[in-house]
Amino acid sequence: MNVLRCLLQLVLYVPLMALVGTLSSKPAFTHVPPEQALVRLSVVHAAQRKVECRTRTQEELAKLSPNMRAAQDCPRERAPLVVELDIDGSLVYRRIAAPAGITKDGAASVYYRMLVPARAHQVAARLRDGPGEGFNFRKDARIELAPGGSLLIDFNAAQGGFLFRN
Repeated sequence: MNVLRCLLQLVLYVPLMALVGTLSSKPAFTHVPPEQALVRLSVVHAAQRKVECRTRTQEELAKLSPNMRAAQDCPRERAPLVVELDIDGSLVYRRIAAPAGITKDGAASVYYRMLVPARAHQVAARLRDGPGEGFNFRKDARIELAPGGSLLIDFNAAQGGFLFRN
C-alpha cells in the first residue's frame, strides 16, 4: 500500500513541479523594455513648520492652566512639499504633496516613475519644503542611462538634498 501511494504521488507531483518550473521562467518578464531606461523619483520628507513658533505673553500664560504654560506656542502643521523634475529641459513632473497625519504634521511622500530613452539626459530636481516662493533644494546633473538601466532620485536633507543613484 505504501509503494502504491508513493507512485501515485509521483504521478501527480512530477507534472505539477514541471508546470511550476516552466511558468517560473516563461514567459520572460522585463521590467524595462529594450532601449529604454527607468527614472524613479522618491521623496519622503517632513517639511518646515507652516507657521513659526512665537513666544506667549505673560497675560496669555496666566490664562492657561498650569500644566499648559509653555512659553513657546508652536503650531504643529507643516508646509506642503513642492517637487519638480525636469528631463532635458522639459518639466515632466510637478507635485504638491500635503503632509501626512490628522494634524498635518507628518512627512509628505512623493513617488514617480517614468521610462525614457536609454542615452545621456540632463536631469534637474527641485524641492520647496517651506512656506513662500523659490526652491530650497536643487540638483542638476548629466546622467548616462544604459539600456535596461535605472536612475533613482532620492532625497535626504541631512546629506544635502537630492541624491542621484545610477
